[in-house]
Amino acid sequence: MAEYVRNLWYMAAWAEEVPKGGFLARKLLDRGWLIYRCADGGWAMLADRCPHRFAALSKGQRAGDTIHCGYHGLGFDRSGACVHNPFGGEPPAGARVPTLPIVERYGALWFWPGDPALADPASIPDFAFAQGPEHVRGHLSMQASYEYITDNLMDLSHAEFIHRESFGVNGSLLHHGAQQVLTDDSGAIWNNWDITDADPPAWAKPMLPEGARMDQWLHMRWHAPASMALYIGLARAGTDRKEMVVPPMANPHIITPETAGSSHYFYTREPGDAAADMVRRVFKEEDEPMILSVQEGFGGADFWDARPVILPSDAGAIRARRRLMQLRRAEAS
Repeated sequence: MAEYVRNLWYMAAWAEEVPKGGFLARKLLDRGWLIYRCADGGWAMLADRCPHRFAALSKGQRAGDTIHCGYHGLGFDRSGACVHNPFGGEPPAGARVPTLPIVERYGALWFWPGDPALADPASIPDFAFAQGPEHVRGHLSMQASYEYITDNLMDLSHAEFIHRESFGVNGSLLHHGAQQVLTDDSGAIWNNWDITDADPPAWAKPMLPEGARMDQWLHMRWHAPASMALYIGLARAGTDRKEMVVPPMANPHIITPETAGSSHYFYTREPGDAAADMVRRVFKEEDEPMILSVQEGFGGADFWDARPVILPSDAGAIRARRRLMQLRRAEAS
């Protein structure tokens, strides 16, 4: 698996996942980390390993903004410095825990694993739409690489096959859809599908007059390494997208590597049990088994060395992979 790009913002958690007065332990980019909110409202992110005997700090306790190792009691502040030695005297030389820059934006916690001098919060992708009571934030784990999950999300034509029953696109994307891949001024790659004058999906027909046709659009925005946003609209055909069948929808699909072969998946959904069941069905029962099959099919081979067949619908995913390849080369040089 290719090396992670380091000089980028990755999502660590939703802010509400961190217990008040406590901390969240999470493996990110192959390493354990502790995340907590400090007394001044800022955030701290410390490696989850005491430098003494390498015990997990998450097995210890928090006192104010200091984390105490549960094995021998050494205490570390938000900067990673050892500030408490229960055996007396100065803290041992070299007793320091690695830390990473971490900031809160749009209800999410973002960390920077590269050069701290380059960590500009202004470069965090815009997910302002994912705030408010209509958005229930969620997190799940997938036993697949973030790059294969990205491939899946950046090629929405798979919905015609994997999600035939759950989304009910009825072949409209294949027979009435046009794909366009764009790059905007922010550096985002967009993979846009626009469906015109198609038969509406079964769930939308009761909302339209008998025999009415529909226009639909599914626009996926990608920022490196795998921060995606999906924009969906459904309007009555011939109304220039003005007569909406349902309000426009926007959802984050943000993927952060846990390890080379597993990922954290951050998303939002509508409130209610039905929406929660739909998320479980789509992500865990439909997407994940197929993505795992793909990952197993590659057998650990590099994507480019394996030389998979490329279809026109792969254009967005391929462009995202090429961008990551360029970023890796730039960091290596």
